[in-house]
Amino acid sequence: MPTLEDEIQKAGGPLQLLRSGRSGAYVFPVKPEFTNWRDEQESWRSTAALMDLSLHMPDLIVEGPDVFRLLEHLGANSFRNFGPMKAKQLIAVGHDGNMVGDAILFCLGEQLVRIVGRPPALNWVQFHAETGDWNVTVRKDERFVLNPNREYYRLQLQGPTAGEIFEKVNGGPMPEIKFFHMGKFRIGKYETTALNHRMSGFPGLEFFGPYEELQGVRETLLEAGAEFGITQIGGRAYASVATESGWIANTLPAVYSQPEMKPFREWQNARSFEGTLAIAGSFVSERIEDYYVTPWDLGYTHIAKFDHDFIGREALEARIDEPHRRKAWVEWNRDDVARIFASMYNEGADRFKYLEMPFATYTATQFDRVDKDGAHVGNMNLTTYSSNTRSWISLGSLDDEAQVGDQVELTWGEPAGSVDSPFYERHTQTTVRATVIARPFSETTEGSGNRQAAAVGVA
Repeated sequence: MPTLEDEIQKAGGPLQLLRSGRSGAYVFPVKPEFTNWRDEQESWRSTAALMDLSLHMPDLIVEGPDVFRLLEHLGANSFRNFGPMKAKQLIAVGHDGNMVGDAILFCLGEQLVRIVGRPPALNWVQFHAETGDWNVTVRKDERFVLNPNREYYRLQLQGPTAGEIFEKVNGGPMPEIKFFHMGKFRIGKYETTALNHRMSGFPGLEFFGPYEELQGVRETLLEAGAEFGITQIGGRAYASVATESGWIANTLPAVYSQPEMKPFREWQNARSFEGTLAIAGSFVSERIEDYYVTPWDLGYTHIAKFDHDFIGREALEARIDEPHRRKAWVEWNRDDVARIFASMYNEGADRFKYLEMPFATYTATQFDRVDKDGAHVGNMNLTTYSSNTRSWISLGSLDDEAQVGDQVELTWGEPAGSVDSPFYERHTQTTVRATVIARPFSETTEGSGNRQAAAVGVA
């Protein structure tokens, strides 16, 4: 099979490959709506939201005497005090200090870790495990669309009434599970293992067990939670969680250009996640490096620790004193939003890029340009209508020149108005007035979104 490197050379370069429009928006393989996406969005802040994480994320199982040494070699974060029944976010950067990806490490034994998350970080670990001198074995528990016989189900219950539901199904008080630790409890007749990763005063746990028990676990929770307003979250609402919570979920893995990454590109096949990604959005550069992001851009500044040697350490240390972007949100001007929707009445291509509700990001890796006073100050990666804020919000990275309260301008739509791709309708690019805002919710009332979003503050 052709490799990723073969595809890049065939296309004439990484940007030519990534701009060929081969993939549209990622669709979560969950029923789109169980009730309606607006009530489902509001449930994680008002009652209790039940989310199914079993279907869209792969697991990489790494086992053997060198598992911790391998992860330390690849992770920019510290591994002190990491061990069984603990979890940790893996921050993986390349030799240039740019992000390859992030994922969550579940340590289930002295020499056993399951890595769960978006594919780039998992693929990076697998590459090193298979090609390096490490005494480990690896195997993939692929996501459901590729593997209907999964090993584990993975659910999350989050919201103000989640604690009452947990106590009811456990048959009594819950065990104390420290932040980013794991513990066991019961859901009726089923035993499950839970991770505590909440970032707010609202209770919430992610929990997992044998996949064949998924239906029984879900039915037990729904029956017990009915009096507490439990709500199943469909794919439409789930797609919008990251924008509210603050996890920039669709970064471009920095593997396409550096000479040091060529062995990975030659190992990875052309039909892989990295091989089928597409770049879209209004930001255009002729340097693929301008699409890469650093840990600073994603809000991981305090997670990277220079207490061990890892790939990219030297590059990160050399960049500490450089200006950095930071994770930021902007809120769209409501009149400009109305103007975009009104343009659907216009003939031909005299309309603006459609705003899909609630999640308007239309490709797997999107960069929407943001300007302040005519100068480029950053890009937005995720755009969502939030029923919780009753507004359109975008999440991305901005320079220090754009502070909370500042007025900025976001360019919406493809640069040429349309591209030769069935995923993008013919349209005209437009601009949207926006305001830089603080985190959409206060720390005292903040609900959590998906697992990775909640992990952003973990050292």
